[in-house]
Amino acid sequence: MQRREFVALLGAVAAAWPLPTVAQQAERMRRIGVLWPYTEVDPDSQSRIASLRQALLNLGWSEGRNLRFDYRWGASADNPDRIRRYAMELVALAPDVIVAGSGGIAIELKRTSRNVPIVFPHGQTTGWHRSCRKSGAAGW
Repeated sequence: MQRREFVALLGAVAAAWPLPTVAQQAERMRRIGVLWPYTEVDPDSQSRIASLRQALLNLGWSEGRNLRFDYRWGASADNPDRIRRYAMELVALAPDVIVAGSGGIAIELKRTSRNVPIVFPHGQTTGWHRSCRKSGAAGW
């Protein structure tokens, strides 16, 4: 075998060789911050968060596999300092999106960060409102 043929053969084998590092790359973990006005044990809170988790699961997002939640509970309107503190904590974690448990919390989050998309419940059970239309999170 000539040297030129050997190099060509070696190049073809290298090109066809499976790349285990590409095949084994882990799916990117997305992070969701949740700033909720009620306690974790509140039945309404449990119901709404379970509904959110189920909706995300239906879309292929699974907690622990490709999704992580960071919760802050009890950010009620009667304690604005706690809302601000929790908002700063969540923004510092660099989440991909923050779920605000109320419009008031969403406003405080908006003051804390203009870069993180914020969503919050809209109406009794009508769905979720996204506060930032051009947030860059559409690719999710």
